[in-house]
Amino acid sequence: MPAPYLSGRVFALATLICLFATTSGAFADPPTLEVTSVRRAFHNGEHNAFTDLCRFQGKLYLTFRSCPDGHMVHPTSSILILRSDDGNEWEQVHRFSVPLRDTRDPHFVVFDDKLFVYTGTWYCGESSPDRYDMNQQLGYAAWSEDGSTWQGPRMLEGTYGHYIWRAAAHDGKVWLCGRRKRHFAETRTRTERDPIVESALLVSDDGLVFRTAGLFQETYGDETAFLFEEDGSILAVARSGGGRDAQVCRATAPYETFTRTDLDRYIGGPLVVRWGDDVLVGGRKTIGPARMTLYWLIDDELHEITELPSGGDCSYPGFVQLDDDRALVSWYSSHEKDAAGKPITAIYLAEVKRKR
Repeated sequence: MPAPYLSGRVFALATLICLFATTSGAFADPPTLEVTSVRRAFHNGEHNAFTDLCRFQGKLYLTFRSCPDGHMVHPTSSILILRSDDGNEWEQVHRFSVPLRDTRDPHFVVFDDKLFVYTGTWYCGESSPDRYDMNQQLGYAAWSEDGSTWQGPRMLEGTYGHYIWRAAAHDGKVWLCGRRKRHFAETRTRTERDPIVESALLVSDDGLVFRTAGLFQETYGDETAFLFEEDGSILAVARSGGGRDAQVCRATAPYETFTRTDLDRYIGGPLVVRWGDDVLVGGRKTIGPARMTLYWLIDDELHEITELPSGGDCSYPGFVQLDDDRALVSWYSSHEKDAAGKPITAIYLAEVKRKR
């Protein structure tokens, strides 16, 4: 066989290998991430936690829960919504609560030219109960057409008994994560409860009335962050109950059946977003001291990027892209102290820059 022919074959093979590496990322190193700034965005002396970020009508929005009585379940809690032109200066545009209920874990979705904020609520009554039941959970929504004038909060039909969490808009519908006890069983302990908790995918045509589409997790279900890919498939990262390792969950339409892959660690309050060709995951790491941590997700494996300033009670990140390679990340943490030396729980923002 002539030598030139062999050289051509080798060249062609090398070209194919390079093309595969470029298009699949199989041999490419993941991008680095530079944290260019970190600042405390909000603290009012209350317990401030559970954040989300979004862009709506050219403005940035930040939401979180604030409660004078602390982290646990209290009817004194409320949801705050802040707005900014550039992510530096923020103004409060709305605050709401639900009578006799603890409001927490607010999440944004832009749908039908409106900005929705969804919150899960525990039933409290007039007091701060020592025991509370997931079967009495109920979702609520507040929404705005301009970010200034707000409606609600309104009860979400179909969410009773569901601890609602992150949301997404796709195919003219709103989709929610809502965890629930299988058959709404009565349990007395977390040991009884955790194995029968399902992480359900709920869907709505109007953003207010929901039905079940499928199950992210059938056992040990917990908070699930998810996104819709360009082909309409779902990619989700789910915290698992009982302190188990998190999972990557995937499904194609009509989302009735999910595949699940265990990750190598627990993730508290997970985030998953697609940033160009990259998938960013965030949440609380509990290997060593609790830290708010960012990862790349590559081939269903986590590649740790950085820990953000944090500690103790922390996590629940939000994300909004500023341009192709810059983004804003929100989270809450209790690593700082006030003038009297008492720990505070505040909201933080970091600007991050992706580098190839």
